[in-house]
Amino acid sequence: MSEDSATKRGRVKVVTNILMPRLSLTMEKGVVSHWYKKEGEVVKRGEPLLEVDSEKVVYDVEAQTDGVLRKILASEGEEVPVAGVLGIITGVDEALPEAAVTPVASKPRRERVLASPAAKRLAREYGVNLEKVQETMKGRITEEAVKRFISRAEAVPRLKESISLTGMQKVAAERVASSYRKTPHCTITMEIDMSNAIEYGRSSGFAYTVILTKLVASALTEHPLMNSTFQDDQIKVFSEVNVGVAVATEKGLVVPVVHHANEMSFREVSSTLKNLVQKAREGRLVREDLKDGTFTITNLGMFGVDTFTPIINPPEAAILGVGRIVEKPIVVNQEIKIKPTAQLSLSFDHRIVDGAPAARFLRRIKELLEETPMSNT
Repeated sequence: MSEDSATKRGRVKVVTNILMPRLSLTMEKGVVSHWYKKEGEVVKRGEPLLEVDSEKVVYDVEAQTDGVLRKILASEGEEVPVAGVLGIITGVDEALPEAAVTPVASKPRRERVLASPAAKRLAREYGVNLEKVQETMKGRITEEAVKRFISRAEAVPRLKESISLTGMQKVAAERVASSYRKTPHCTITMEIDMSNAIEYGRSSGFAYTVILTKLVASALTEHPLMNSTFQDDQIKVFSEVNVGVAVATEKGLVVPVVHHANEMSFREVSSTLKNLVQKAREGRLVREDLKDGTFTITNLGMFGVDTFTPIINPPEAAILGVGRIVEKPIVVNQEIKIKPTAQLSLSFDHRIVDGAPAARFLRRIKELLEETPMSNT
């Protein structure tokens, strides 16, 4: 929130703007999901005012001061840019100065579509958007123009339904598309003998994701370029190792972050991950749970997937995809043995690292999983 002052009759009126928060480095806009307060209601500092849907998380915007919610400028369902004004708070006994009302950036005004009454009637009957028809022609839309548009549309398979993306799904779609367009992805895959990890998991009770998170964090400390980002034509190496773990929820995929994972024990990683996964599935993640990730792990093994090409979670340098564990015959000391194996797929930003250093990083993860004695600490 920001405060503006206006002087009138010797008194200072303080107006507090409620702003759309920036919930991540790459966030550009958010959606107002729900207002908890109505215009004219008294609010207290620290009290939730509204719910914002963005960056795969539902976030409550709190009041930064006591007063009255004097004006709501962004309605529910409206998309607002970062730092856009959502509403205004004034003192309890203060009216809203007219000059203080700063509306949210308005969308471009649509030009009126000219169409004959018959064209409009036919468009309503078939559910045709006349703006789409206008894109295919010039001048006033006639009934014949709508018929031609309908005939072309019927040449393709009919839709069963049209599903609108929620604010969170829309943001996720934009981020994934942007990442793939702007970042030169390269993916390499390596087979891992999971015997050591399975044995440790059974003895300790830790999930494979916990083991992977801890060991990946250790490998990142040895290969710092994999723990970096590409900005302003520079490779910037992060000082912290914060591993994000993709979690599927009813609202879509979220990536809560285990901060300082390299400094944690397996037990601490396990406790942190359990808490984050539970919060994610209950829709209780907050900004701090999602911010400052430096590397991401995504696991599709539980769905029977062997290998896949994960898309980098910007602004990170790489992401590790984990496939299912399957028993298969492999050669060990010139003998054929049945071993539990899994495929790890590493997608990385080719501007930051080439294939060789990426392969060395993936090989180090393989070594840690297959050969390193693990402890319950």
